[in-house]
This record gives sequence, C-alpha cells and structure tokens, in this order.
Amino acid sequence: MWSEKHRPQLISDMVGNEDARKSFVEWLTKWKKGTKPILLVGPPGIGKTTLAHIAAKEFGYDLVGLNASDVRNKANIKEILTPLLGNTSLLGKVLIFVDEVDGIHGRADFGGVEALIDILKEPTVPIILAANNDQSDKMKSIKKTAKTIHLKPLPPRLLGLYLHKVLKDEGGKLSPGSMIKIIMDSRGDIRSLLNMAQAHVTGFEPATEKSFETLDVEAAVNAFFKAKSREEAQVVLYSLRIDPREKINAFYSSIVTSNITAEEMARMLDIMSKADILYGRIMRTQEWRLLRYIDNILINLYAENAPIQYSQYNLSWPLLNRIRWDGKKIRDMSSVLAKRFHVSQSTIATFFFPYVLLCMKNKRLDLGLNPEYDELLQKEMDLIR
Repeated sequence: MWSEKHRPQLISDMVGNEDARKSFVEWLTKWKKGTKPILLVGPPGIGKTTLAHIAAKEFGYDLVGLNASDVRNKANIKEILTPLLGNTSLLGKVLIFVDEVDGIHGRADFGGVEALIDILKEPTVPIILAANNDQSDKMKSIKKTAKTIHLKPLPPRLLGLYLHKVLKDEGGKLSPGSMIKIIMDSRGDIRSLLNMAQAHVTGFEPATEKSFETLDVEAAVNAFFKAKSREEAQVVLYSLRIDPREKINAFYSSIVTSNITAEEMARMLDIMSKADILYGRIMRTQEWRLLRYIDNILINLYAENAPIQYSQYNLSWPLLNRIRWDGKKIRDMSSVLAKRFHVSQSTIATFFFPYVLLCMKNKRLDLGLNPEYDELLQKEMDLIR
C-alpha cells in the first residue's frame, strides 16, 4: 500500500505540523533523567506513531512500543517496564512509546493507569505517549504528568502538494476533480489520502460510483474475487470496514461453498486458518494493534478468475434444509440416547453420533422415536453398548 511505501524515513520528510515537530525534537535533544514525558495528541493518520519511530531511529534509541492493551494491567507494566527503567546502563538507550493511551481506561483497567502515572512522574528514560483525544476527564491525570504537543490535520494545500509528489513518484494520474474530492474526503488524514488515491489510480471504480465503505458484505466479497488484479482486490479488502470476525466468516462461507478444486480449497483454507489463529490471539491478549495484519493475510485469498461468490452460509442448501426439517427428530433422538447412556445431550452429539450414524448407514438401527418404537430403540442401544 502507498501509505506504507511512502512512509517518511526522516523527521524532516514529514509533512505539516512544523512547530509541533520542532517542539518534539527540542524535547528529545534536551532530554535528561526526570524530564517530563511527551504526549502527542491528534487524529488517526496524522503521523504520531511515525514520528515516534523515526525519532528513535534518528537519535539512536531502541524503541519499546506498547499500546492500551499492554498497560491496562498493573502486573503487565511491572513485567515489561521495570527491567527497562532499572537497568538502563545495561540495555543501552531505550525510548518507550505508549500508543492509544486514551484507550487505557475502562472495565479492563486493572490498576494500569495508576502504575503508569507512577512511572511518568519519575521517568528514567524518554517516554512518548500518543492519544487521539485528550479532552476527556479520564485523561486529566495523565496530562498532569506530561508535556502535551498537539498535531493538527493537514490543510488541503499541503495535502495537494504531497499527493502531487506521490503521484509523480508512482507514475499515476488523477483528474483535478478526483484530486479535490480525495483531498476533501481525507479530512487531513494522510493515510486515508494515499489509500483513496491508490484506489482511483488502480482504475477500480464500483459500478454504483459509491465508496467501498458503503458496499455491503456481499458486494465487497464479490468485488474482491472479481478484481482484475491483486492491487485492485487489496483496495476492496482494505476498504471493507466491518468486524474482523464477520469478515473472516464471510470469506470462509463463500470459499467452502464454491466450486473450486481440492488443491485451491486447501490453499485458501490454510490462509483462513492463519487469519483465524491471529484473531483468536488478539481476543486472548487484547493486542488490538495486530488487527492490521488480518487483511495482510486475507489478501492472499485472491486468485484471478476464481469462481467464488458470496455465501452467507457455510453449508449447502440441501444440507441446510435437511438439518432444518430433521432437527426435531435429531433433538428427540439425542434426548432418548442421553437418558439411556446417562450423559448430556451435548455429549451424545459430540461423541456418540458418529457411531449412531454408522448404524444408520448399515441399517442396524431403527430411528423411529414414537412410543411404539421405544422398546426396539432400547434393544438396539443395548447392542451398541
């Protein structure tokens, strides 16, 4: 993506917020033990994270990055930060960067804020905090311990100049009207600006002339597999802003019900499993910053002219109808078997059903559940036991 390819490599390469960047550099160059941490405040995509990483590289620091999920727990803070703060001479030059600090507060806060504030009051290494908003009452305690620098959205003039440069480097062209629309829609967000520009330059325009964000899941999945190139499919995927679990499920159900070869099915399911494993890790550890990598995994599902269309269900309609109409008999049978074997119905469904189905296939089990068949059913169950 252009937003990654054209990420600045030096602080001087960044666009806009000159005064804010000057204050930041002065703070870092004059830093000494006990200097207040810096709090960078600004909307998403403005360059807070980029500034922290570039500064660490330029000034020779080893950056240790954390986010809200890492510092909600007091024990986590002690485990991660105490070694860094107490052995700075052994570890070299360390710079701590805590992103999304305004997201620490909430039900999942287990003493993390108090522990973090204790560290901010007497820092032994440079500490950079980043937040999208500092106006909430919950941020007051953190703001008291840090120097705040506000980064503002870039004005349209600067966005236009920067977009011209990127288009020149990429050899791409946009009409004046398209450029104006992209600049205004980005609202000062450079990352959004580049993503939208790349979408237009690749030549993909939905037939409805609507942005991908307005497409429903069905239209987006179909557009992904009908894309003429990987880059086009990537734009569709990155623009589909829905819950990651729903996105994974939508692609899974569409793939398993499609008419593709066994080899291609195995390849795609392997990709889906990697995305699912990553999502499970995110849910367990609350490492929300890893969500960005799910799309990087799912893009590998793209295959030119793949005969795949969106499907809401991951079972075929004949099987779904069979389950629907036979559901009552299945539940009744599970109830009878559960009583006979003195186990729960879920245990019957999980462990016993395969053997019951085998008996059905070999015609050794009458599945009549009416009272007149109860005696026969009990005899057959005795045989199975």
